[in-house]
Amino acid sequence: MQKKHTQPLYLQIKQHILDKINCGQWQSDMKIPSEADLGSLFGVSRMTVNRALRELTSENRLIRKRGSGTFVARVKPQSALLEITSIADEIKARGGTHRCQVILLTEEKAKPSLASEIGLTPYAPVFHSIMLHKDKDVPIQLADRYIIPSIAPDYLQQDFTRITPNEYLLSIAPISHVQHVVEALIPDAWIRELLDINEAEPCLALHRTTWVNGAIATKSNFYYPGSRHSLGGVYTPSSTGSIQVF
Repeated sequence: MQKKHTQPLYLQIKQHILDKINCGQWQSDMKIPSEADLGSLFGVSRMTVNRALRELTSENRLIRKRGSGTFVARVKPQSALLEITSIADEIKARGGTHRCQVILLTEEKAKPSLASEIGLTPYAPVFHSIMLHKDKDVPIQLADRYIIPSIAPDYLQQDFTRITPNEYLLSIAPISHVQHVVEALIPDAWIRELLDINEAEPCLALHRTTWVNGAIATKSNFYYPGSRHSLGGVYTPSSTGSIQVF
């Protein structure tokens, strides 16, 4: 008779936890049973339970908070890397509730370094907005945007708690080209404060430049907490076999 093989106990514990999460019994931010309770349930040592919890934490399925316990992690939402999409639509599509906090909405004089990047003369007028987008009360994206006034002359008069800047700009100025550059970084203190992250947590930063009719229209920096968000894209080769990205 062939000997029956069983899973190691720590894997059984991992699967038990994943089953509870995947069926919706244990939901995001919910505290799960303690190591001692799981050890009693499976008749194993806390060391065995600890291994299961450590692995699930490294896989971003659990969050362990010292002195508080272990909690079900929020599933990271993913934004399109090559497409220009609305953060409000992304949040709503996964069942969330989008909220926008307007941090800054003003006209400024473009500093020489910025003016050079966006094709303006030094100290020419430029619109500047900073918006914090949340899923309910959890910060998901900080959007820091510069807009050429001639592209969207009424930009400063919009209610961006009702429509996102992205939706508004696309409705009045169809984009001809877009350039995306992504990097991981430790953000400045003001960004960390708005995103409610500590000084050790990295951000995903998406730097975007858009063109309308061959001229630069906007230059934006989008910051996402590394523990709450990811970026992805599907690349379609052109007929020449190369990938076209602007």
